[in-house]
Amino acid sequence: MKVVNLKQAILQAWKERWSDYQWAINIKKNFPKGATWDYLNLAEALMEQAMIGPSPNPLILSYLKYAISSQMVSYSSVLAAISKFDDFSRELCVKSLLEIMDMFCHRLSCHGKAEECIGLCRTLQGVVVWLLQGCAFYCEKLREFGPSASTEASLKACQERLYTLMNSTKNRALVHIARLEDQSKSFMISAYFFLTEGLSSVSNQALKTKIEESLALVKSVPQMLSEQSDPPVNVSFPSVHAFVMLEGTMNLTGEIQPLVEQLMMIKRMQQIPTPLFVLEIWKACFTGLIESPEGTEELKWTAFTFLKIPQVLLRLKKYPSVDKGQDFMDDVNIAFEYLLKLTPLLDKADQRCNCDCLGMLLQECHKLVLLSEGNTVNLTSKRTEDREFAPKLKTAENANIQPNPGLILRAEPTVTNILKTVDADHSKSPEGLLGVLGHMLSGKSLDLLLAAAAATGKLKSFARKKHYNGHPFSTAKSASVRALLFDISFLMLCHVVQTYGSEVILSDPSPSGETPFFETWLQTCMPEEGKILNPDHPCFRPEPGKVESLVTLLNNSSEMKLVQVKWHEICLITPAAILEVLNAWENGVLSVEAVQKITDNIKGKVCSMAICAVAWLVAHVRMLGRDEREKPQTMIRQLVTPLYAENTLQFYNERVIIMSSIMEHMCADIFQQTGATVRPPVEGHEPIPYRNLLPTKEISYKCPLAPIF
Repeated sequence: MKVVNLKQAILQAWKERWSDYQWAINIKKNFPKGATWDYLNLAEALMEQAMIGPSPNPLILSYLKYAISSQMVSYSSVLAAISKFDDFSRELCVKSLLEIMDMFCHRLSCHGKAEECIGLCRTLQGVVVWLLQGCAFYCEKLREFGPSASTEASLKACQERLYTLMNSTKNRALVHIARLEDQSKSFMISAYFFLTEGLSSVSNQALKTKIEESLALVKSVPQMLSEQSDPPVNVSFPSVHAFVMLEGTMNLTGEIQPLVEQLMMIKRMQQIPTPLFVLEIWKACFTGLIESPEGTEELKWTAFTFLKIPQVLLRLKKYPSVDKGQDFMDDVNIAFEYLLKLTPLLDKADQRCNCDCLGMLLQECHKLVLLSEGNTVNLTSKRTEDREFAPKLKTAENANIQPNPGLILRAEPTVTNILKTVDADHSKSPEGLLGVLGHMLSGKSLDLLLAAAAATGKLKSFARKKHYNGHPFSTAKSASVRALLFDISFLMLCHVVQTYGSEVILSDPSPSGETPFFETWLQTCMPEEGKILNPDHPCFRPEPGKVESLVTLLNNSSEMKLVQVKWHEICLITPAAILEVLNAWENGVLSVEAVQKITDNIKGKVCSMAICAVAWLVAHVRMLGRDEREKPQTMIRQLVTPLYAENTLQFYNERVIIMSSIMEHMCADIFQQTGATVRPPVEGHEPIPYRNLLPTKEISYKCPLAPIF
């Protein structure tokens, strides 16, 4: 759309005397959607039409003011249009332009792309030059024609706007950025010296002093980073930042006390004041929240920030203070005061988490008596005021999404209640326990609960209570419940290992002295990155009679008699049964349809059987050449794909999502080596949530140094 058409639309509105809102409605109807008004130079077009005569056109000016108030045009485009007006002899026009500047110059901001932000810096510098030129023009006019009340009024108006703009540290920083971008700086320097030379013609001493103060602010821009900054806020301690980032990324499950002691060691070695020490911890936490990948890693950082770090500060509070005469609560308050000045960091975190992160953090610190009631209210009100100018958080897409910080804070007491439930005696009525564990699998509840448990040091206890061998029971109903309890426990433990590492399960010995089944299976059978398994290990070679019975059962699609089943034994027999099926298929005894039927039977009831089968197939495929992998990989794909059938046990849909995610983690590397996919995408089905497959890497033919069982 050409600007000439835009001018015609403005003139038509003026001729027909449209009100400002009528003009806005009509111009939006008649111009194409998609193109921004800045691209069409709306602000400049309105300015040109309003400033044609000796005095401004009030109706067209009202259109411009409406466009600014309704954010049709950016502040940058308005400032650029103002700086192009060069006829300072029309004092009424200059006065109107200065009044337009007053509408928004006290809250200059830009929430767009990097180019738009740099554009704001440049236009702000242009307006500063324009104001300097205006002041110089009126000084020259005073020299030529002598003292004049109207000229002094115009000079004072320009000086006041110049002082207001440059008295803001933020605005001086923006001008400094623009000067770094524009290395020539000729316009600003020449305007500065013209005004300096013209000061001698100003007879009003008070006005002259104010102009000199404004010039001093302009002159201070190149040195502002070294002379104008507040030293305490800008002092950084990268060792604290790096250590907290490392802990949040790699060691969420670690104990709190060692973390506290290491932080105190860094603080003492570098003699860091407590407020800056706490500030650096919070800066690292917010950076981690912003930079963490979506999914499980984001939940981990949320739990680390909102659950673990407040507990760390609570223990730091008990250490004797090296800052004499300073209370730890006062130090925490000062740290938050400093943090409030880092508005872009807080705004970015709020955008990422879709909530007021600092407000929720302040409430948590208040609950732990790290902040007083008065300080909490004061800090919250300051942040609320700052957030009024932040980008809008709620959109149509995320309006119904619950923020992760709120979910994590609610998950923490739930973990405690679940641990109490698991500790209770369920031997007579295990259905209650099954209901609790089954509902943990829905949505992202499991990842939320695990993250909360990890951050509060309860994950090891949580995992230890899930060890269950699945012994047979007398009644069919009870046996069905026990099968599900075994299956859900097995799935949860596999998920814990893949998310938080096997040391969570293996680090502490069992209280009973016996090694639980899952620990044995984990060490000898479960594939992990950097761990090579031996598919011919004795654990994969159970009694031939049991293997033959299981193969027959799977091949005939007959129902398992759950009362007689020991599920930990079935998991150990399954790999040998899969080997028999694979050999039969490769020798032409079984067709692909028969193999599909067997894999459907494996994953149709108890998902742990399918996981054990895939674990062995992964170990087997790693020992094969590239040309020999087709059929084992086909079996893996068949097992990974969910089975949509009616005759399945309770919570199957929830269990199969976790099962598929575990399997894809297990076999990601063997499929990436050949560029194949674990399973083809199925139209109409959602992708599996929280998938963190291995990054793409080159094929290495060197055998890694890892134990072979």
